[in-house]
Amino acid sequence: MAKSEMEEVTRKAIENGGILAKAYFDMHSEKPDDLQPLMTDLISNRLLKFPGVIYCAGEIDEPLKVDELYTTNAVVTILVKDLWTLLNISFNFAPAGIEVLKPEKEYYLKHNDLQAIMINIAQISAQFSEYILGNVLSKEDYEKVKKDMQRREELGKKLIGEGKKTD
Repeated sequence: MAKSEMEEVTRKAIENGGILAKAYFDMHSEKPDDLQPLMTDLISNRLLKFPGVIYCAGEIDEPLKVDELYTTNAVVTILVKDLWTLLNISFNFAPAGIEVLKPEKEYYLKHNDLQAIMINIAQISAQFSEYILGNVLSKEDYEKVKKDMQRREELGKKLIGEGKKTD
């Protein structure tokens, strides 16, 4: 894609709720030769093909030895169709950081989009908590927490249902 084409695609995406960002990734391995192919796969296959990604391109640093491991970093410029895609990338790929480049000022969300994002974040948080607790707590304690979480989920569904009735 030529630079002018990329600028036009970026401009149109930003006008329609897209976000241009830089994502910072790091990887570690005992073998330096493993790092660049893994990072290339992350950028070229997994991120580029992730739902809602319009384009991405990255620069991968040469592996360096730090203590007993080798480490490399990548800075990936990524254009996504919306905030939810960027949040999903954060949850699924755990970058070390994300810097929003555009839009540079305000970013507007429709009420429905904000509501969907908040529900999905709560759901992901609950799943993550359940995973962590399931691997840390005793079976009995885990079952108690799981029942509490199910009650919370039922309450949340009830509240969401009541909220839809008042809209």
